[in-house]
Amino acid sequence: MSQTLSASTLLAVPMAPLAGALLAGIFGTAFGGNWIGKRLSHTLTILGVLVAFILSAMTLKSVAIDGARFNETLYTWMVVGGLKMEIGFLVDGLTAMMMCVVTFVSLMVHIYTIGYMEEDEGYNRFFAYISLFTFSMLMLVMSNNMLQLFFGWEAVGLVSYLLIGFWFNKPTAIFANMKAFLVNRVGDFGFILGIGLLAAYAGTLNYTEVFAKSGEIAALSLPGTDWMLITVICICLFIGAMGKSAQFPLHVWLPDSMEGPTPISALIHAATMVTAGIFMVARMSPLFELSDTALSFIMVIGAITALFMGFLGIIQNDIKRVVAYSTLSQLGYMTVALGASAYSVAVFHLMTHAFFKALLFLAAGSVIMGVHHNQDIRWMGGLRKYMPITWITALLGSLALIGTPLFAGFYSKDSIIEAVHFSTLPGAGFAYFAVLAGVFVTAFYSFRMYFLVFHGKERFDQNPDAHHDGHHDDHHGHEPHHAPHESPWVVTAPLLLLAVPSVVIGFMAIGPMLFGDFLKDAIIVNADKHPAMAELAKIFHGPVQMALHGLMTLPFWLALAGVASAWYMYMVNPALPAAIKRRVEPLYTLLENKYYMDWFNENVLARGARALGTGLWKGGDEKMIDGALVNGSWKLVGWVSAVVRKVQTGYIYHYALAMIMGIFILISYFSTWPMIKNLLGK
Repeated sequence: MSQTLSASTLLAVPMAPLAGALLAGIFGTAFGGNWIGKRLSHTLTILGVLVAFILSAMTLKSVAIDGARFNETLYTWMVVGGLKMEIGFLVDGLTAMMMCVVTFVSLMVHIYTIGYMEEDEGYNRFFAYISLFTFSMLMLVMSNNMLQLFFGWEAVGLVSYLLIGFWFNKPTAIFANMKAFLVNRVGDFGFILGIGLLAAYAGTLNYTEVFAKSGEIAALSLPGTDWMLITVICICLFIGAMGKSAQFPLHVWLPDSMEGPTPISALIHAATMVTAGIFMVARMSPLFELSDTALSFIMVIGAITALFMGFLGIIQNDIKRVVAYSTLSQLGYMTVALGASAYSVAVFHLMTHAFFKALLFLAAGSVIMGVHHNQDIRWMGGLRKYMPITWITALLGSLALIGTPLFAGFYSKDSIIEAVHFSTLPGAGFAYFAVLAGVFVTAFYSFRMYFLVFHGKERFDQNPDAHHDGHHDDHHGHEPHHAPHESPWVVTAPLLLLAVPSVVIGFMAIGPMLFGDFLKDAIIVNADKHPAMAELAKIFHGPVQMALHGLMTLPFWLALAGVASAWYMYMVNPALPAAIKRRVEPLYTLLENKYYMDWFNENVLARGARALGTGLWKGGDEKMIDGALVNGSWKLVGWVSAVVRKVQTGYIYHYALAMIMGIFILISYFSTWPMIKNLLGK
């Protein structure tokens, strides 16, 4: 049985999508002369991602069954003093799982895009972008050092900027991609500070070497303070995760990113980019385990995101934004698990969530296509009989999302709730309440969307704003009066393929991922200080028993109550939501304005930053530097020169008078000064 992996095989995993991206991006666009058409562009990019997926699956098999591992440097870029900047791969259970998730979801999105973007002028460019994104994400998850991690981190941010603003003639898309870019820069500033502190105090960027010195770092304080250095490093790193994984208050970019085409919503905002922060914290578990303060901070931030972003999903009418706020909430669940030191549970939910959330996003896109690019769920209804495949796959995805026993989301979501319950850290009580309440909220908004879209009265011919909503993906040119229709096979096939793991992957993977050896050497937990995983192991008696027991637990009944409430309010008594809205108008206004976070960012932070910048420019640059230092110096020299020039007359008698006066002053000084000193002394 092989215990090592081939470096060339691993290198081919990210390089295959990169090759497809370069070929489609150069030769399939005006930049390279449009040498290849649509068919060849999507064939090359899909082939590249398919190769990456097959190699990733083979790697996962070697890691899981044969116990194979890989941790080597492939290329040394430069050496600065004793600091080596390298390119290398670290492949263990965590990496192998992420490689398969990223490549599989990306492959489904590539196939789906053939149907969804068929009539778009930027067809080839879109395929180049999503393949380039896949390459960037693979470089991130496969890295064995901070430098490569940061490269992948910034690369996925750059490509997401290009994808969110893909329709660059659309003002809302341009605003959304700039917003995403700027908010992520805030998080990335903290991230690079954390990396810099590690490089300064560990003297290396290599994961293994940093972890080996973590004990020494934990004994240090930040110079000039009494703060633990390890706490500062971990919080700085997590600020990066807050931006990338859209945690409060750096979450504001993700809902607006729905301005991009639907396939990138599934790729970036379900399975890959937004989970980069979760992956990073799990990878850095040897560091985070040394700071209870950082873990408590992570848990509270995750709890706020899980609950309060879920509330926003209740009032959304855009089908993609409902799913987007669901993503925010589920990312909060993962973050709570990280704070409880249940890192393996967090990445387990990352994996299950990737499948069912990608399924829901792609199902939403299929619905949008079927109703001719209306995205308002108030003007849908009764689509079950028109779109049977989309209906059943969306139902399966929704059941997985709300944590229905035996579905994938149940095993990961219930494990998070139990882990938080066993946590002893400050903030665990609030987090436990938040994740429990979030179960009801998630079930309510998920099935509100499901019932309004697929059941009830048909309303798709009553939309007064058809083709006039700036959020609509109306680039395909369909007419709104046509009857709904099922999507073509290139759209429905990925839905069916994603539905399978959305149902079964939790049942299959919970044992080895949480309680087996699959993640044993990738994640480090101090069981004495943080007992959540040890307590979970005591009560786990197999996936069947867990599902049966789940039928009697509070989360199941909360989810059932959420579904029942949505059914009653939107199917049985549809006048009730409007009546509730009238009674709680201020609360509804607060939710509609997203807690005024956007207003605060735009009117306080952005304007404050602009005022500060203007003040530094006008007062500091123009007045002090240009006015006082630069212009002031030459003006002073000019004034002195003007005075001195008047003294330099050229007449000898003027100079003789000056000499006599100088001698007189000197004689007076030396003759009278001793007398004055004596008088003062007396």
